[in-house]
Amino acid sequence: MLIELKNIWKTYRLGSVNVDALRGINLSIAAGDFVAVAGPSGSGKTTIMNIIGLIDKPTKGSMCIEEKDSGLLNRNELTHIRQEIVGFIFQSFNLLPVLTVFENIELPLLLGGKGSASRSLSKARRKERVEHLLEDVGLKDRRGHLPQELSGGQQQRVAIARALVNNPKIVIADEPTANLDSENGQRILSLMKKINSENGTTFIFSTHDSSIWEMANHVVFLHDGNIKSEKRINSFQKGGNVL
Repeated sequence: MLIELKNIWKTYRLGSVNVDALRGINLSIAAGDFVAVAGPSGSGKTTIMNIIGLIDKPTKGSMCIEEKDSGLLNRNELTHIRQEIVGFIFQSFNLLPVLTVFENIELPLLLGGKGSASRSLSKARRKERVEHLLEDVGLKDRRGHLPQELSGGQQQRVAIARALVNNPKIVIADEPTANLDSENGQRILSLMKKINSENGTTFIFSTHDSSIWEMANHVVFLHDGNIKSEKRINSFQKGGNVL
């Protein structure tokens, strides 16, 4: 199994009160899954995404990626996973305003640690990879533009390309369609589903968007920090709504 969460608890201290954001979560995600994590605000969606993405640590329980317990990894090993195995797509895009579209996408290739696959790429190879992604997301003619010169949908496509530039095994997307109109939302979802199908990239979405639920083969509903329901759908069963 690519990702295993075992009895995950996350407790935050708010003043004199302890708040349990996650309450004993058990979840397995296979390589190549297209996962939708759904639930109302405050259900624990963002918390579980941050733990899977190694942005946050659980209070109790264990989280394994590729059979490695994240709690036993040192700082360098955690950094390697974040840079080489996991890609992030943030709801707010998080593009650097002083960098062009091309430079924003290229940036993860320049930040890899010593000995990383990305740092070993030549300048020509980096350019080739970025240009290929620009073509995939339909932004080749915007390569020299700054983020503020783009629409919201175009910025999100830059964020997707940036998340994919290291060829990660896992892409974590926090409400990727929340700020987009329906046309741009569907275009972006189709692109990610295509990458999932063709490359076997595992996608994990935190979302309220029913369009993502309908594309997913693994849907997890959270409520008050617990898994309320979970549904896995084999590819040959797809066809119509999953819910």
